[in-house]
Amino acid sequence: MAQAMPQGSGPSLRLEPGDSVGAVVVAAGASSRMGGVDKIFAPICGSPMVGFTLDQLEAFPPVTEIALVLDASAVEQGRALVRQRGYRKTIHVCAGGERRQDSVRRGLEPLHSCRWVIVHDGARPCLDLPMLQRGLDAAAEFGAAVAGVPVKDTIKVVSKQGVVTDTPAREGLWAAQTPQVFRYDLLWDAHQRCTETVTDDAMMVERLGHTVRMFTGSYENIKVTTPEDLILAEAFLSSRAGR
Repeated sequence: MAQAMPQGSGPSLRLEPGDSVGAVVVAAGASSRMGGVDKIFAPICGSPMVGFTLDQLEAFPPVTEIALVLDASAVEQGRALVRQRGYRKTIHVCAGGERRQDSVRRGLEPLHSCRWVIVHDGARPCLDLPMLQRGLDAAAEFGAAVAGVPVKDTIKVVSKQGVVTDTPAREGLWAAQTPQVFRYDLLWDAHQRCTETVTDDAMMVERLGHTVRMFTGSYENIKVTTPEDLILAEAFLSSRAGR
């Protein structure tokens, strides 16, 4: 079960010598709602979208290795991007699997020497360094933490026939995001043991009965799914650059 943690509360993660942190950037989706455009390489502010996530991970000192998981058809394009942008950290570029969790597992494989791992959707370009640090700090207590924000809208539970069946209270409801941070051994074990299809890695860890801490993400940390989302993401990133 996920537990929400107010910003600034709880223990902070103290990395000891040798406590390396890896990151898996999941970007192997089909982009089915993007009109045939591979959203991962769609230009935002003049740069490929996935480059913004890689830039933040490159600039985050605790991260030493990154696995970039792409659709098989985009692997060479991903490797070219890594070379062109001159990233200095070790970046493993590999092909994803059939399901999201299969792609994450493939990204975990080359990071086996890391003690901690950050999983982030490549389609969330508005990641920033403070959010990454909050994630590491939140993971200190239970070894698992997920970014999220309290929901603003009233949520309706609707049947397949389009009938409203319930209206849960908004209090306590959070929209889950990435990054999600885990002890590597915990997440690897979850991927070995959980075979059912899940929508994120936190859900997989929860299904094994492990406690997951919620930390504050950002309302700007949107997932780009449609062309309209690209416009929003560009506005957020342009505003950040201006600040």
